[in-house]
Parts: sequence; structure tokens; C-alpha cells
Amino acid sequence: MRSSYSEEDVIILLKDITGMVRPQPAEERERLIQEGKHYCEMLPIEYIPSLKYMEAYQEALKNFGDDTAFSVGRLADKIMKKKGEQVVLVSLARAGIPVGILLKRYIRWKYKVDIKHYSVSIIRGKGIDENAMSYILNRYKTENILFVDGWIGKGAIQNELKKTVKEIPGLSAELAVAADPANITELSGTNSDLLIPSSCLNSTVSGLISRTFLRDDIIGKEDFHGAVFYEELQGEDLSYDFIREIESRFQKENPVERPCLKQKGIEKVREIAEKFQIEDINLIKPGIGETTRVLLRRVPWKILIDTGSRDDVSLNHIKKLSEEKGVPIEYAFLGNYKACGIIKKMADT
Repeated sequence: MRSSYSEEDVIILLKDITGMVRPQPAEERERLIQEGKHYCEMLPIEYIPSLKYMEAYQEALKNFGDDTAFSVGRLADKIMKKKGEQVVLVSLARAGIPVGILLKRYIRWKYKVDIKHYSVSIIRGKGIDENAMSYILNRYKTENILFVDGWIGKGAIQNELKKTVKEIPGLSAELAVAADPANITELSGTNSDLLIPSSCLNSTVSGLISRTFLRDDIIGKEDFHGAVFYEELQGEDLSYDFIREIESRFQKENPVERPCLKQKGIEKVREIAEKFQIEDINLIKPGIGETTRVLLRRVPWKILIDTGSRDDVSLNHIKKLSEEKGVPIEYAFLGNYKACGIIKKMADT
């Protein structure tokens, strides 16, 4: 798979399907998804963000670069303690890739070990890319493999991972993430709802690749899952700007994490579903990263912001996107989450 990343940082096990799929507008995709078509059979149009939104991204990078670097460092230390020098990172495309690269670079910087890093696709309701996993399992010991993602929202991908890897003896479904406000995994850099600046953008901070794609007419039985390379966005690419900025803030010893509420994220999601009479909890996307995705890729109904985070600067980009798209903001108690995106039910439009 082509990307703007170096293979020294990550080997991406995806099929390049550039030019083979017509990207669709958010409203068209959302209607089809809610009518039963799977999101992995379509690709969104990737827009160039507005100047004001890019200013919000740069502000996020400036203000939360240190916290992101600390989170990566804490996670890397946990990984080395638990898995050791033979660990093979397998990041989940695409939000997991920047975090996987940062973990690889931190471990090389602090521990003087050059670990392997691959990236594969996992799709809710479809599972992990079996061909990509076979490629990795044929080369490395099962017990050395560790899955990596950017953050956990409510845990849907973690559940997908558990379902699909239980058929592979010795392969752990444990997920290592930079931020886990849902309190699901021990391997997290933080349990706070951290703004990881890479969550603010799409392909332009993820190696210029699309979200992953799976459809029988394009992806054959022997193929990896697919993705598009956005060559036309090369002038907007910030993938390595982000990596280098966070890397410049690495510390050998990272601050101790402050304790958070121990409520599981899914409990808060069910509370939100009951309050707003939402039958399908897949329409509820808690956490800064997931809320940002809703605003960038889906059709939002409303954005919730935690009452205690009303003036939190980590939500500036969310407020900016909501303003640009005309999406209402409501304040509510969200527990460990600072924000939550709710997708519009298209049958109501």
C-alpha cells in the first residue's frame, strides 16, 4: 500500500484501490448505512479543512503535544514491561498508525530496540483482515503480537477484536491505546479523554490513506482489505509534521497519571441512549476522537459537551467544526468523556 509513511516506520498491509471507488458525500453515505449498507463498502469524500479549522488543529498540537507524548511514553513503558523486546506492533488502520509509529520511535529512543510495526484493517461487523494476519503470523510468534489503536471510544473495535482473534490459538485480543476513557484496557497511556491532535484530521495526518474498504467486487479472497492513496493531497500532508512534533516532546520519565472515574464507557453510552431515546447505540460516539470523526465523516444530530469541560481548550476544534457545519451543542454530565457525537437518524430527515 502506498502511503506518505516510510516502511522503516510501518509496513501497511492493505491493497491499493486508488481510482477504483467513487467517494460519496456524507449525507448519501449516512442514508445508505442506516438503510443497511455496510460503511466499509463506501468511502467518504476527503475535504481540505478550512483555514480556521487548521488553526484549531495547530492550537491543539501546541497545547496537547506534551500530554500526547507523555501518554505514548507511559504506554511504551507498559508494553516493554509486559511484552519485552520481541514485541511486534500491529496497529489498526488508520487511527492506530500514528500512535504505532510514535511507540516504535519512543521504544527505539529510550530502550535502543528497533521493534517491528505493521498495520492491518479491522472493520466492525466484518472482523480483522485474515490475509494480513496470516502474513504476520507466518513471520512472528503469536505471543509477541500486540494490537495498537489510537483511542477507545465505547469499545466496539475491542469487541470486534475479541470475536475475531479467538479462533487463533495464543493470539491476545488485548488492545494498546494512547487514551482509554472507556476504562477497557490496562495497556493505555491515559484513562482521561485526551485530545490526541491526529484525531482532528483525516488522511492528511494518517499517511494520506483512506479509511479501510471491503467489497467483494474489488477485494478478492486472497487480497488484503483495501484503501485509497490521496496523491492529490500531498501538498496538505502533515503526517510527519505531527510525528516529529510529538517525538520532540518525548521524555524518559513521564508524569504520573491522575486517577479517573472507574465507570465503564458503555454504561455512560446507555445512559445517553436512554436520555435522548436513541435505539441504536452505534449512533452514539463518545470521546474527543470519536466526536471529531462524527463531525468529519458522518452526519451529526448534535454534539454533547461535558458540563465540567465547558471551557476546556481541547474541545476548541470540535466547537469550530460544529459552528462550520451548523450542528447544535448541548451540555450534559459525561463522566470520563469530555465530548460525545450523536449521529442523525436519517429516517427523520
